[in-house]
Amino acid sequence: MAKDSEFVVELLLECGMVSPEQVEEVRREIELMEAPDLDIVNLLIAKKYITERDITMVLAQQYGMEVVDLTHYELPEEVLRLLDKETVKKYKVIPLGVHDGIMTVAMSDPTSVDTLDALRYMLNQDVDAVIADESQIEKIIKMHYSTLGESVEGIIGDIQSEVEHIQSAGSMIGEAEVIDDESTPILRLVNKILLDAYKMKASDIHLEPLEKRYRIRYRVDGALREVDAPPKFLQANLTSRVKIMARLDITEKRIPQDGRIQFKVDDKDIDLRVSSIPTTNGESIVMRILDKASIQLDIPKLGFYSDDLEMVHRIINFPDGIFLVTGPTGSGKTTSLYAFLNSINSPSRKIITVEDPVEYQLEGINQVQVEKNVGMTFAAALRAMLRQAPNIIMVGEIRDYECASIAINAALTGHLVFSTLHTNDAPSAVTRLVDLGVKPYLVATAVRAIMAQRLMRRICNYCREEYEPTPQEKDMIGLSDEYWATHKFYHGKGCDRCHGTGYKGRVGIYEIFEITDDISKLIFANEPANVIRDEARKYGMRTLRDDALRKAEAGTSTLQEVITVTLMDEVEEE
Repeated sequence: MAKDSEFVVELLLECGMVSPEQVEEVRREIELMEAPDLDIVNLLIAKKYITERDITMVLAQQYGMEVVDLTHYELPEEVLRLLDKETVKKYKVIPLGVHDGIMTVAMSDPTSVDTLDALRYMLNQDVDAVIADESQIEKIIKMHYSTLGESVEGIIGDIQSEVEHIQSAGSMIGEAEVIDDESTPILRLVNKILLDAYKMKASDIHLEPLEKRYRIRYRVDGALREVDAPPKFLQANLTSRVKIMARLDITEKRIPQDGRIQFKVDDKDIDLRVSSIPTTNGESIVMRILDKASIQLDIPKLGFYSDDLEMVHRIINFPDGIFLVTGPTGSGKTTSLYAFLNSINSPSRKIITVEDPVEYQLEGINQVQVEKNVGMTFAAALRAMLRQAPNIIMVGEIRDYECASIAINAALTGHLVFSTLHTNDAPSAVTRLVDLGVKPYLVATAVRAIMAQRLMRRICNYCREEYEPTPQEKDMIGLSDEYWATHKFYHGKGCDRCHGTGYKGRVGIYEIFEITDDISKLIFANEPANVIRDEARKYGMRTLRDDALRKAEAGTSTLQEVITVTLMDEVEEE
């Protein structure tokens, strides 16, 4: 710790955050270890007498400084570039922005009186400081400044130089060549692609071979964004490098392959689910980013309003029956199911899941991975699970009659079953089960509720502003003039924090369809989905469009998102 440790200890004693006995104990340990250079403050932290945040708060109070938590602080690259890598590492400061000609920096050591003077002299501008935990500053330096300033063009230039050197030596660069040196340009380029995607909070990375160029796109908040890509001649090398990392067969280019890549960023374990498929221009690769630390297991934070939240809690605490979650790929179904299971997980309940693949490990829950090549299908896993005497079962997806039949029977014999289906709305799931071959009376008896969901982009909180909906938006929503006169709407004008899109993050919209006695009669009579939907709306079911509009009215999302995400559902209902 670079701080004046003795001064910090005096402050801690004055504030009563440590006792004289604790300080004396630590001093004696330093003497016994014959390590006079050992930092007393670090040892106090190691013995858990104080925390790093305690030190930050004491110093902030002493120097009258504002405390910032950098854990979730947004730091665009243009802000980070306000100070170069060498300055940041030397002075242990992080730039947070410039306002009215004054640069604000975060520092952990206000006892270093020369730091701000040195920055003012070097930058020729006024510098103000706030205080943050030293570990947070070190993590940002490690994560953001390791590749800051290194562009794709720069790495490609190194690659071209390397190729020229290899060619001049009489050899050639091979696409199946395995290079373990982390400093090689190809590895640096792959690492930069992965790290940039993680920093942008992308959910997917798309490496796409086109006829005359190679394209890289990140899916951020559900929308694809094209980024700087390497030249076409590097396509084979990049593909091979990714396939090697994912432990795929680099010599096989005729069939699809699936694999995984694991790496660490900022002490977080990140998994990439890798899919490779042959196309006419080469192998297209998609990598799904699975950040274990980012999965939201708290139901209220998924975007439910209080009335829907109350209904969900009641449904997931039923003793038996089936609760289905429907929606397309990428609509957040798995996240919702994990949050439900986490909410009802307790030592008194045995919970088993069967998934393909197991995306996140859940504490206290038995998770089974589907392995089709050895006969461990959804149906086979379900049969075996029932012999384990579980209270609650989650099936990753009901795909065929066999799986649906076993799930129905499990629900009818006292188990609570969670699963997913691919349908556009909640009532259509009933028709889908019947189409799979399940008898209508079994659907009516076993299914307790169905929830359809989508993800809408959130308006960026930093550039949100009120606006007047356009005539086209009003026409597409199709509501009365009185509605428009009594409601306000918002959009994002675009800023550095949202990369000019006006959106940052996503929120769920939900259509919760609970099976009542009257609706059970309609299902038993094999009535079509539109009749069941109309009856459900009479009982108060809100459609995806209704919930999306509520979130637009609250300023969470935009009317454009309402139209984009839910229009097709409304057209189909007509």
